[in-house]
Parts: sequence; structure tokens; C-alpha cells
Amino acid sequence: MSQSVRTRPEGSGQALSEAYDTALLDLDGVVYAGGHAIAHAVESLETARAGGMHLAYVTNNALRTPDTVAEHLTELGIPTGAQDVITSAQAVARLISEQVPAGSRVLVIGGEGLRVALRERGLEPVESADDDPAAVVQGFGGLDLPWGRFAEASYAVARGVPWYASNTDLTIPSGRGIAPGNGAAVEVVRIATGAEPQVAGKPLPPMHRETILRTGAERPLVVGDRLDTDIEGAFNGAVDSLLVLTGVTDGAQLLAAPPQHRPTYVDADLRGMLTGQPEVEEAGDGFRCGGWTATAASDRLELEGDGAALDGLRALCAAAWTAAGDGVCELDAGKALARLEL
Repeated sequence: MSQSVRTRPEGSGQALSEAYDTALLDLDGVVYAGGHAIAHAVESLETARAGGMHLAYVTNNALRTPDTVAEHLTELGIPTGAQDVITSAQAVARLISEQVPAGSRVLVIGGEGLRVALRERGLEPVESADDDPAAVVQGFGGLDLPWGRFAEASYAVARGVPWYASNTDLTIPSGRGIAPGNGAAVEVVRIATGAEPQVAGKPLPPMHRETILRTGAERPLVVGDRLDTDIEGAFNGAVDSLLVLTGVTDGAQLLAAPPQHRPTYVDADLRGMLTGQPEVEEAGDGFRCGGWTATAASDRLELEGDGAALDGLRALCAAAWTAAGDGVCELDAGKALARLEL
């Protein structure tokens, strides 16, 4: 299905929690960071839920089970059941179950989240390439996953066993900084074998399908902090998205976003779910939002006015995305962003 190229953030006269029936929320960088709730997250989610919005938590991390994730969220003050958590382990387990005979053995390179998801689909997790597996699945297994596990995967894949990955995120945040993610581990096996895995997680369609099957959402809103997983996943699923600036994406990255990385809405944090969104309007050769007007000059983006910093960023998005069309904006945005002090 073709999609028109987004050239500005959209406005909404309704609170987003009223305009959409289900929020599909990323976790790290959106709801919590380093295990602790992000400011305003707990109260914003409670208000959205009290107003009738269904909350579902969608994560590419295949290590933890839905029960474990739900327990963590509940401890943070966000009452959550396991049925409200969708993981890339579940998405890849469904993908495998559709391509191998029922009851097949699957070599697992990862953690308990993968094993639980495979058993849910009637598949048998095994530990060795010599166990005659029908598939190999690789997911994040924690920072202490032994190197020999990658060798085990390589032995099976080199023999022609179909290879699957829960996701290919190259990095994962930790309490001490950025650590190698499952995508880095997948690269190890790819280098050793020359093979390519089937991938299930965000931003690819199997993950979006899993979320819709499990939530029954009719008007979903994807809420995330990453352009290349959350927002691109929403684009691939042809649903709307809200980017929050509590995680990895900064203003410069947002302005340089290609079409598949451009969110429907932009806000500071999860309080943006509880409000309407301001309109971005054409103003002469530029775009106006609130008290700001942004224009694209020959080599840079320019910003005039004052007011809320987010309104200035939304106006800059419109100027940058319009100038870029279906490409990437390469105009210098440094001075314009400095005015906003984001």
C-alpha cells in the first residue's frame, strides 16, 4: 500500500487518548529508563487508562517474559497484566510456528522470553545444533550470554537450518550506558555463515501483526522514542504515531528524518497523550506553529518568533520535511535548534 509523504506533524482537536482506542507503547526511553519510571509517565498512563484507552506495551527485547515485564511495570505504579505485554519473542515464535511442523525443535540462542514464547506456540526449545532442530532463533540473551552460543547457532545455520531473529537492534540501553544489542549478536552469526535471518521485531510487519492480533486495536497509536523502530514500525503498519523526546531521538535527528521515520505527532513526554496537538500552518514561504515561524533558506533552516519550544520544533519539522520531500533534509539546523534550547 503506497503512502503519501508526510511533510509536517499533524494537529488534533481531541486528546490523543480519546482519538485512539489503544496505545502501543515502547518501554525503554518512553515509560522507563534504567529501570526507573520516566517523569510524568505513571500519572499520564493512569489518566489515559481511566479515560478508557487500552494500554499495551510493545518491546523488541526478547529476554524478559511478559509476566516479568508486567511485574516490573506494576512495581513502578503502572498496573499491568501479562496479556498487555507484546514482545518480539512472541512475534518470532508465531513466525516460526507458521513455517515448521507443529512440535518441532528450535535451537534457542537467547533467554527465557524466547523459550516461553516458543512453548506457547507448541514448539520445543533445544540447546544444541546436534539436537536436530528445525529452526534456529536468536534473541537478546543478556550481557553475559556465552560466546559458545553464537558458535552453536553458526553450526546449525551453516548446515542449512532456517534462521530467525527476534530483532536486529544493534544497541540496547543499560544502567551503565549503551551496550551491544541482539543485532550485534546476529552480525556474529551472519559473519560466520554468510546467511541472512528472517526478522520479526520492530519495525517489520510480523511485530505489528502480533500487536494487533493480541490487542484487537482498531485505532492504534504507536508511542515511541526511536525513529528507526517505533516510528518506522508505525509507518510500515500504516498507523499513526507519537514520538516522545524522553529517549534516544533529538531535534536534529527528527528534522533529518526520511519519510518512513516521520511521526504523526511530536511531544515532550507521555503527557502528550492527554492533550490535543497544535496545528502547523503554512505562513508565506514557511510554516507557523504557536508563536514560531520556520522557513527553509538555501543552506539552512531559519526560525523566528517565540513561545513554547515544542511549537518551534514542530514548525521546523514542517520546513525541513517539505524541503526534503521524499529524501533527507541536509539544511543546517544548528542555529534554529539552539534558539529552542531543547
